Amino acid sequence: LQFVESGGGLVQPGGSLKLSCTASGFTLDDRAIGWFRQAPGKNREGVAAINIPDGGTYYPDAMKGRVTISRDNAKNTVYLQMSSLKPEDTAVYYCAASGSARIRIAHMSPAQYDYWGQGTQVTVTS
Repeated sequence: LQFVESGGGLVQPGGSLKLSCTASGFTLDDRAIGWFRQAPGKNREGVAAINIPDGGTYYPDAMKGRVTISRDNAKNTVYLQMSSLKPEDTAVYYCAASGSARIRIAHMSPAQYDYWGQGTQVTVTS
């Protein structure tokens, strides 16, 4: 089982990035997917989540309007489009898959997710 994030990098404040998360060895069809981030010295925090079977999404208030989570079932891939990036968005971004879709994605708790990628660094700086 493998879960690989990509798309991170260096971006200027106000810029955009699109992160990808592709699963191999298992299907995302019956799971929920969450994007989380962790900055140095801080706890891991939720960024967005999606229920793959019904397409329902959740965004914490701090992220609403700046991020969009989407899926491509044929590619077994979930995306995170980020815009209006700020220096405080600098972190390692992780995607994670739950064991099933029967979780409350609005909880945005890392404990709900069973499979994690290795993370991709996003750095927002001028």
